[in-house]
Amino acid sequence: MNVGGGAEGGEMVDINTTPLIDVMLVLLIMFIITIPIQTHAVKLDLPSNQNQPQNSQVDPVINRVSIDFLNTIYWNDQEVDLATLRTYFNDAARMEPQPEIHLKPDALSRYDVVNNVMAQAQMSGVTKIGFVGNEAYAN
Repeated sequence: MNVGGGAEGGEMVDINTTPLIDVMLVLLIMFIITIPIQTHAVKLDLPSNQNQPQNSQVDPVINRVSIDFLNTIYWNDQEVDLATLRTYFNDAARMEPQPEIHLKPDALSRYDVVNNVMAQAQMSGVTKIGFVGNEAYAN
């Protein structure tokens, strides 16, 4: 930007920002060096062993819920509908200790069918539910 008399040899009135940028970079590096390294620690209250049952030899009861590629629901290899499955979930939720529910949907089964099964389990109060056979979906 020439503000001079319009001639080629006029004075330049631009601010030279190169020293300002150099000073800012040096200050940034100094701040980065002087900031202490933050240690990320998460404090957890781990459960104690006194809540463990004394008889750990008992194998847990496992119920298998599977859904095939035709979206048919099976409870321990017997075909059931959602209403019957809900009664099975209610019975399982009332048992002490609660049995484990192993859910194994087929890769081609619809998501809403699997979602309905999990919703039925949640509404019944089942707390020990998990997916099995996930290694089939690794590829």
